[in-house]
Amino acid sequence: MTWFTLHILPLLWAAAGTSTWTRSSCSVPLAKQSLVDGIQVLMENSVTSSAHPNPSVLIAMNLAGAYNVEAQKLLTDKLMASDTADLTIGQLALIIMALNSSCRDPGNKVSILQRQMETWPPSNTGAMATLALTCMYNKIPEGSEEGYRILFSQVLEEAVKNISMRIKDNGIIGDIYSTGLAMQALSVTPKQPNKEWNCQKTMDTILTEIEHGKFHNPMSIAQILPSLKGKTYLDVPHVSCSPGHEVQPTLPNQPSPVPTTAPNITVIYTINNQLRGVELFFNETMDVSVKPGSVLLVVLEEAQRRNSMFKFETTMTSWGLVVSSINNVAENVQERTYWQFLSGKTPLNEGVADYKPYKHEHITANFTRY
Repeated sequence: MTWFTLHILPLLWAAAGTSTWTRSSCSVPLAKQSLVDGIQVLMENSVTSSAHPNPSVLIAMNLAGAYNVEAQKLLTDKLMASDTADLTIGQLALIIMALNSSCRDPGNKVSILQRQMETWPPSNTGAMATLALTCMYNKIPEGSEEGYRILFSQVLEEAVKNISMRIKDNGIIGDIYSTGLAMQALSVTPKQPNKEWNCQKTMDTILTEIEHGKFHNPMSIAQILPSLKGKTYLDVPHVSCSPGHEVQPTLPNQPSPVPTTAPNITVIYTINNQLRGVELFFNETMDVSVKPGSVLLVVLEEAQRRNSMFKFETTMTSWGLVVSSINNVAENVQERTYWQFLSGKTPLNEGVADYKPYKHEHITANFTRY
């Protein structure tokens, strides 16, 4: 089992075969296509010379058919030149996949990934693992290496079971931001999910969430866009890199927001560290006044301005800014600790630069282990 789990990700984009959209047939109604075009343009416009280069965005652009050719080239060049020194195995694997989707040779990045994976103990659960396992399962010819076919089949079945347990009645799988990859996985796996999955219901629910403005983070768009276009990461080997990209659609003009003089809202903000083994314990709460519509990052900045106890640091990731330290207590990968943000007792599924607190909402930053 260890051998093949160490090699499934590099082989994900090397799959051969026909279309991967096999499990369920679902599509975006013509009347809703402008919603998909809109979020794709939003995602592509996030690619700038100063922005964090995101391989998931490039994969989505290439699978969907890029509208902004200049942004596509800029992102490809930045990923080609990226330093691999501080990348995780997953980040490096995505960069290699992204470069392959642009028909670019990733060079020594593949050999670096192979060396890193020699000591990597990955999990066999999750949507990405299911996609990779499906890739491997489909590559083993019928009747040959039967032992490996049985082994892949067993692990793949367990991975699909793990995903299907998270299918909700409205079609969402986990939460709206994990649904994109999960849709891809369930669409291509030869294993039947334990719970019946209605692909079109998932598609319709996601489109409703897009209408409500839930998909504005480039990473969240990048993970859902392939499914909206009837593609999966297993289609990467079949991407055409020949000239002739699509013309950017003409989108309806959005009315400019009218300046508001609405009074500030109060957000209750708590920072909490009660983990044993961490030197500094604290539990502090502050009422923070901000303009309505402000993102959570503004709340943190205002709290820090008023009280040094609430000082924080951030790290840039593919999902945007992540709070890595509060009051000199920093996340630690070796100790599996991080800062989790909650609304009441419910974990937030958006980052501090995206989530907009409401009036009198109680936001807690809790130092915890995963």
